[in-house]
Amino acid sequence: MRVLRISMSGFVHQGRLKEDFFLRIMGLDVGEKTIGVAVSDPLGCIAQGVKTILRGGPVLDDIKNIKELTRQYDIELIVVGLPRNMNGALGEQGNKILKFVEKLKDNLNLDVEIWDERLSTVAAEKMLLSANVSRRRRKKVIDKLAAVIILQNYLDSRYNSR
Repeated sequence: MRVLRISMSGFVHQGRLKEDFFLRIMGLDVGEKTIGVAVSDPLGCIAQGVKTILRGGPVLDDIKNIKELTRQYDIELIVVGLPRNMNGALGEQGNKILKFVEKLKDNLNLDVEIWDERLSTVAAEKMLLSANVSRRRRKKVIDKLAAVIILQNYLDSRYNSR
């Protein structure tokens, strides 16, 4: 079945109902001290950084903040970056992320996927350095930018697999 969708900008998008399902996706870069958050546009094409959540309290506080953002942006899927060692093995931080993902799944009524995030923070750092962003400013935005990179890579892979 073919459907036509008109975006907010007035463009008409044509696609098959099952394969081109339009939804907003959230990307998370979960760290020890912060969680970078990015969301896709309504068509699931472009990632945009929205927030850095400061951690420090119980994990359920972090999940409460994420849940609020999922409502605010009408999110239907969450992609969480999974750090792996360069040889592909899962390290200590990767295991922590998997536990966090399980808590997300238990507390949110949304699908949660993991995505290999190797070198996303390194890429974010290089982008900020090449733009001559000050060290203080880099520290404030790096996790959000890493979330954008994770989510954009995920979105690109979905697009390329169609």
